[in-house]
Amino acid sequence: MTENTSLVDVLVVGAGPAGLITAYQLARFGGVSVRIIEKHVKSVQDAYGRAITLFPRTSEMLDQLGLADELLQEAFACRETVAYNARGEEVHGRGWSFMNEMTDTTFDFALVLRQKYQEEIFRGALRRYGVEVEAPVELIGVDIDDTAPSNEHSVTATVQDTEREVLKTIRCKHLIGADGGRSTVRRLLAIPFEGSTSEDKWVRIDGHVKTNLPKPRAYCAIESPTHGNVLWVGLDRGATRIGYAFTDDRANAYVEFDEQAAITEAIAAVKPFTVEFERVDWWTIYTVGQRIAKHFSINDRVFLVGDACHTHSSGAAQGMNTGIHDAVNIGWKLSLVLRGLALPSLLKTYEMERRPHVEKLIQYDADISRLMTNRLPENWQGDPNVDVNEVLGQVMDEARNFNSGLGISYEALTNNPLVSASNSLGPLKPGMKGPDIPLLRPGTFERTRLIRETPNVGCFYVVFFASGSSQRHSGASLHGIEQSNILKEYIKNRAVTYLTILPTKTPLVYQSLGRAYFDVEDKTGYERYGVDPSRGGIVVLRPDGWICALISVDADAMHELETLFEGILLNPS
Repeated sequence: MTENTSLVDVLVVGAGPAGLITAYQLARFGGVSVRIIEKHVKSVQDAYGRAITLFPRTSEMLDQLGLADELLQEAFACRETVAYNARGEEVHGRGWSFMNEMTDTTFDFALVLRQKYQEEIFRGALRRYGVEVEAPVELIGVDIDDTAPSNEHSVTATVQDTEREVLKTIRCKHLIGADGGRSTVRRLLAIPFEGSTSEDKWVRIDGHVKTNLPKPRAYCAIESPTHGNVLWVGLDRGATRIGYAFTDDRANAYVEFDEQAAITEAIAAVKPFTVEFERVDWWTIYTVGQRIAKHFSINDRVFLVGDACHTHSSGAAQGMNTGIHDAVNIGWKLSLVLRGLALPSLLKTYEMERRPHVEKLIQYDADISRLMTNRLPENWQGDPNVDVNEVLGQVMDEARNFNSGLGISYEALTNNPLVSASNSLGPLKPGMKGPDIPLLRPGTFERTRLIRETPNVGCFYVVFFASGSSQRHSGASLHGIEQSNILKEYIKNRAVTYLTILPTKTPLVYQSLGRAYFDVEDKTGYERYGVDPSRGGIVVLRPDGWICALISVDADAMHELETLFEGILLNPS
């Protein structure tokens, strides 16, 4: 190996949110070496960051990764939405009103923090694990040795330190392409990027403003006849974002569209309200398109995440959220495989789980983009004279569980062991996200939450809902769980962790399986998980918080757990 050649388990290309979260997980879970490169220095990269909003499910996932608290220290927690028609009258059930229905979560608000500040937090978290973003370093070549065993460094990346003009070779077991819509990884591997780019252009401008808008610190829609469905959002640090459609007739008024032109059009877009810019922090004009990579991975050696994998407008504010969903989904799976704890076939579930949701987003976004520019969706079959703003409100409301992320679920498939075909418990079934229920700590009875007690550290959680009669195990079927040598080894390897929830408070919990907690007085936890307190039940949660399996206490629980994990994890013996 030459002086300019190095080895690493995972090389992440691109230090936006998706790349940073992927690298952070691998570093946090331990046992895996990771490097992350970015072709732009941070000051240049900041100019590309458009995203501002994290919806509840994304915030929950980041909470499991220990990142939410720091984000909340800097963010604007937006709990109010409003929509105004062209006359400046408040109208209900339109615009972003679906955000008022984001319930059944602690994060029942939009976490608004500009992308560059989020990236600073993610970089700092990564740094605490000894990993620094290497920039400016550009990927210029990728080669995959398909004949090499999966546990070898079969991917060779050629990179260039653009400041020193030095070429280096990095050999890795896996490469993550998180390098944006113009992905070099995708281009070098000739992965088709299918879809279309429209002629629509949108403008986003951030700054500090004075205005007579009645509710300036809300997620606001202004129904402009000339600039489409105008976005107005209160940002962190007292700033404001205004976004509007930039149509051809507006563009024809300018020889050059510069910052002053962006301000002039923003002033026109928010009429009949007034706005005065005291300072502009950032602005951009961009073209709207919906595209998706034909393949999310190459031979389970290279994976695409975020905009490298799919692009869409910012109309529904889903870009960064979807990228973080990608990153979280691949992060723990890759970690378990590289640590020798999970079957390599686990990696195939990344595209299997993520593609259906990305395809749904692409179609949804195409409709949203047209509606936000005062046009009906292409396949619209209703009244051609209907108010597009009413249709927009309906479309966004119908997709509210998708938009918030709280309704995203994974389908039970025969070739996906991560979503068991086991029976449902009440309203829940495998593949749905596990509700974040309130719990009480033993002794002090301090309140906590399930998500806080099941952090994403790359392991599965087996949650035992004890029966009221035994306050420990729920029936004879659980007796063998403690004696199972296979399950003991999974726990020893930190691939599985036990946790017990008790229906009523007791002074003693030491005989429980794993750490023990109490349900709150009204049995909210048992009710949400559909568990009868007199019988008990078992819930298996994936590292990312989605439900893997629901097991009845009538079953041979030990055998079911062993069989479940044998389809996911390597035999510990």
